[in-house]
Amino acid sequence: MSHGQDLVDARATDWLERVAVSASAVCLVHCVGLPLLLAALPALAAVVAVPESFHVWVLAFAVPASGIALLFGYRSHRARLPLLIGGSGLALLALGALVLLGGPFETSVTIIGSLTLAISHMMNWRRRHSRHRHD
Repeated sequence: MSHGQDLVDARATDWLERVAVSASAVCLVHCVGLPLLLAALPALAAVVAVPESFHVWVLAFAVPASGIALLFGYRSHRARLPLLIGGSGLALLALGALVLLGGPFETSVTIIGSLTLAISHMMNWRRRHSRHRHD
């Protein structure tokens, strides 16, 4: 192998390492920051006016992001339960954001959908990482 090829391989490996470290940092921010943000949302709602379209925008982000994560998890562990529970959570979120918007059950359905989706992601994460445990 030539010196030039070694240099290209080293640069590619360095790039992949940077991407991996960046992904880990994003994951850390997501895992720590999102629960804190979610806990603060009710208090923020009293201070900041959030338009009703916000729910649709969040749904537009949640469906592909969660769908991809759950499908990748399924491909990794082949367990259908997290996928089914996650799909149910997304359906409840869609129901709250698109059908019950502003109605008396919107908040309840949205909270149940969010919790269901979060549970499915935890199940998915545990199943994907369970084979990496060293007892």
